[in-house]
Amino acid sequence: MRFATLALLTSVLATPVLAADLDYGVLRGSDDDYLPPAPVVDWSGFYVGGHGGYSSAALGFTNAFQPIAAHALRNTVAEAEMNASQYLAARATHSGGASYGVFAGINYQFDEVVAGIEVDYTYFGRSGSTFDQIARSMITKDSFLTTVALTGEATTKIEDYGTIRGRLGYAFGNFLPFFTGGVALGRATVNDTVTVQNYAYNNATYTANQTAATKSYIDNYGYSRFYQDFPPGSIPDAGVSYGPRKKVTVAGLAVGGGLEYAITPNFLLRGEYQYVLFNDFQGHKAELNTVRGGAAIKF
Repeated sequence: MRFATLALLTSVLATPVLAADLDYGVLRGSDDDYLPPAPVVDWSGFYVGGHGGYSSAALGFTNAFQPIAAHALRNTVAEAEMNASQYLAARATHSGGASYGVFAGINYQFDEVVAGIEVDYTYFGRSGSTFDQIARSMITKDSFLTTVALTGEATTKIEDYGTIRGRLGYAFGNFLPFFTGGVALGRATVNDTVTVQNYAYNNATYTANQTAATKSYIDNYGYSRFYQDFPPGSIPDAGVSYGPRKKVTVAGLAVGGGLEYAITPNFLLRGEYQYVLFNDFQGHKAELNTVRGGAAIKF
């Protein structure tokens, strides 16, 4: 009897131990069901990509006409007394359109701070023009009624440009807001043309002839057909055009900022704004505002 009781007691005490060894994984699910953590993005490294967007160019022509007109009218009464080379006014204009290109750079990450350097190339190929026309007459000190008629047209075409900029950003996981700043170098074509008509006749002689019994010869210049009996009806020369077309290299500053997103540690997307201000060139001014998107591969 005592042996039977001892065996029953031993069986009861062993039951919890065996129960603890049971595998309840079916009830709580497999450890493999948990998603792995997202990979940590290391922004350090070299990258290369392409970009495309819209650029708006503000084009100025502050001093495009005056040097050409001054050269054409040098040693003339019209310039010495009438200051005729200042007559034409060149007005600013805008031009916009698609722009696209490539970029490359290298980043170095220090904790969350990301610093680097980037170069880019952008093709624009847009132009803008201004036009003005004016004529003035006055009796100059030599008693001639002198007339100057000027027509001016100026065109600027920004072909393309490149920049080299420092880059500074702050990483928020897969997001990298950044700012850039540096220098720009571009190619432009300028075409400034001034057509000059400068004609005059001796107004004192013409006035005297109105009452004189014998008419005197009226000195004149700049006419294709001059009428001695009625000088105001004479036909002036068509004029001479001055100013060649030139290709120039332009330099300036570039600043901007944007946001980059790492889809994977090696594939990046970005949105960016860039402002480029070129130094004055050949009497022209140009500044570009660009909004663009891009994609890059990081190595």
